Amino acid sequence: MSSHSAVSAGSEASRFPTSVYADRLARAAQIAQRSGLDGLLVTPGPDLRYLVGSRADSFERLTCLVVPADGNPPSVVLPRLELASLSDSAVGELNLPVHDWVDGVDPYELVSSLLPETPRVAVTDAMPALHLVPLARRFGAVPALATDVLRELRMIKDDAEIEALRRAGAAIDRVHARMGEWLRPGRTEADVAADITAAILAEGHTEAAFVIVGSGPHGADPHHEVSDRVIESGDIVVIDIGGPVEPGYNSDSTRTYVLGEPDPQVADQVAVLEAAQRAAVDAVRPGVTAESVDAAARDVLADAGLADVFVHRTGHGIGLSVHEEPYIVAGNTVVLTPGMAFSVEPGIYFRGRWGARIEDIVVVTADGCESVNKRPHGLTVLPG
Repeated sequence: MSSHSAVSAGSEASRFPTSVYADRLARAAQIAQRSGLDGLLVTPGPDLRYLVGSRADSFERLTCLVVPADGNPPSVVLPRLELASLSDSAVGELNLPVHDWVDGVDPYELVSSLLPETPRVAVTDAMPALHLVPLARRFGAVPALATDVLRELRMIKDDAEIEALRRAGAAIDRVHARMGEWLRPGRTEADVAADITAAILAEGHTEAAFVIVGSGPHGADPHHEVSDRVIESGDIVVIDIGGPVEPGYNSDSTRTYVLGEPDPQVADQVAVLEAAQRAAVDAVRPGVTAESVDAAARDVLADAGLADVFVHRTGHGIGLSVHEEPYIVAGNTVVLTPGMAFSVEPGIYFRGRWGARIEDIVVVTADGCESVNKRPHGLTVLPG
């Protein structure tokens, strides 16, 4: 095992300025101390990327960021053969000590040496049991989850994160704007999905994290992805798409299309859905609860007799993960605060017939919210 004071820095194109990560680490330590913890242990995943910009993967060999709560500098423990995985992170510019180890060395003892004896630690929820169990044995107790500590940080987006979400929203809007090029009778859902995937990449995403093309009866399944079903004239089609843009912040937007003029009853029901989505967005402001936003959408649908066909929560937080806190759902009494970002996406689903969903990502502001998606919300009519 050896210790290094720095790792060579990589390009900042894929991460925020180093000062952003320094601030996050300091706040994480402060919240950990306030929570009665001696430190946080963060293995690869969204939390590690949030704190130091690292995209390291998790393998059978332990990689772990150790964040002491007493103000001492955080350290990174990782296999020597994985040192290169830190090159694009902020670890080098932050001058964090790096403790690398080779096979035959006990990395759990190394982690333990960086904390007080019998420490009270919390671990990220992405830590594999492969590492959690040996650490629990080393500390003599199962560590707590760091979810509450890191949620407090990650739920409130800073200006740089919000700008990244705006870029992601604009990029996915550009893909939705082109749907008429691909969505037409005679093509399969898979054909359309392939074109959408290419466009998501062309519009600046690093990957297409998900592409849902739910045509006709498939639109009534909220978790349908794609199939070889041939799209027909008259179909209602749900398109739910998104993915990350650098430095890793996700888009997620759903619009509903119809090929040809819609049945009047369908048009009326989608208009109610549009009103429900608008009511929920209008309800977003500091000081209200997450569940009140869910209720705003649900009440509009209930008044129209559509309560039973709205079968999921109204929204989910978004950032480095597509789904994260806060969740916009009944029972969640989290109070909205400026900087929180989440989806507002009520849907209606008629099993075996058709479905519709309308989704924007919104960011809570000082007096309401900002939607990062600007495309029209109603039922978009395409040639049938």
